[in-house]
Amino acid sequence: MHHTKLIASAALIALFSGSTSLAANEQDMDALRAEIQALKQGYEGRIATLESKLEQMGSTPAAKPSTPATDRRSVRNNSFNPSIGVVLNGRHSKFSADESEFEGVAVGHEGERHAEGFSSNHTEMNFSSNVDDKFYASVTAALVEHDGENEVETEEAYFQTLPGAGLPDGMTIKAGRAFWTLGYMNEHHMHADDFADRPLPYRVFLNGKYNDDGVEVSYVLPTDLYAEIGTGYFRGDAFPFGGADGPSNSAWSAYGRLGGDIGDNQSWRIGVSQLSGQSDAGRVSNDDDIFYIGDVDIFITDIRYTWAPTGNPREQELTLQAEFFEKEEDGTYEIFGGFPTLVDDSSDSWYAQAVYKFAPQWRVGLRYSELDVTHAEVASADPANREAGYDPEAVAVMLDWTNSEFSRLRLQYNEEKLAAGQEDEQVILQYVMSIGAHGAHKY
Repeated sequence: MHHTKLIASAALIALFSGSTSLAANEQDMDALRAEIQALKQGYEGRIATLESKLEQMGSTPAAKPSTPATDRRSVRNNSFNPSIGVVLNGRHSKFSADESEFEGVAVGHEGERHAEGFSSNHTEMNFSSNVDDKFYASVTAALVEHDGENEVETEEAYFQTLPGAGLPDGMTIKAGRAFWTLGYMNEHHMHADDFADRPLPYRVFLNGKYNDDGVEVSYVLPTDLYAEIGTGYFRGDAFPFGGADGPSNSAWSAYGRLGGDIGDNQSWRIGVSQLSGQSDAGRVSNDDDIFYIGDVDIFITDIRYTWAPTGNPREQELTLQAEFFEKEEDGTYEIFGGFPTLVDDSSDSWYAQAVYKFAPQWRVGLRYSELDVTHAEVASADPANREAGYDPEAVAVMLDWTNSEFSRLRLQYNEEKLAAGQEDEQVILQYVMSIGAHGAHKY
């Protein structure tokens, strides 16, 4: 009986102890649940506060800009912020002859030989951006050196329409000052050229490039082949229609071009263009004593072919390019201190070049250019020079290394024969460095 009581007591004690332990465990779990609920409520409160602030920010009108702007311009991204870039185009040149001047041809600053020794030559600063949903604008200023003095020139300052401007599909209008569509090279900035200098036709007939003030309309036809036509109307102050210090003269242009692909690794393009205008006593050369009065017509045929042997132009590419110029003049050269020279004839000039990229960063190039002068046009007071009868020619060989699309080093050798008995061997080391935004070059 005594043992039975002991056993019953032990059972009661164990049961009581278990009940007490279970109660304590349930209390701890309740405390944890309460803590989790408190944390959950705290985070939900913070999230609700942030969501409320976000809704208020979205519903609050954006502050108006301090300067006038179109109400269509987005203020929530940088799509319309100007792209700013600088291109450093410098060189070191060594010449074998003290002078190398064209005989019987009036040329401008850019058509002459560059300075010997070190030269910053041609540094460009560019600002460009979409103006709004209908227009794009660009400005390019160049730091150049003329006769030992540094000058700032406005190379381009234009706007052009975008596809949303309401014009027919494929039509574009450009107005201001620009490198107008003329031949192949005129549209391109000089730092994008394959050689350190431009060939004879551009130097003599266009003073390196034609970038007068005016307007141009172009239209890409809806055809399987690339086909484009266009026309322009210009002020007529730029070479070859006289300098800006002369009276204003009008000029106009027209062009057409075709292009396409041959298989997967070849492409071609051919074009014809015309530039015509009138010069009324406008200065036509760096020599203030030479003036031309009359009509000027320049006709250009250009052709370009590219071939990537491996199918990837980044690895290897061969480019063949040529342009043929014909210049017709009907007027009078007036030479201070001499007799006027009547002109009613034409001169021809052309160049052909081949550039081969034999490795991803290395290219080699060869170029030949020639000028066939009509010697009745010779703008010189010295009859002996007018009767010399010499056609200038030039050969250029180059090797360049391109570390990236922003940097290039080039070594070039020229042999120029611009006048009878005159030969000039030139060695040029050029660098082209781009900083900031750098737009894609034209084909």
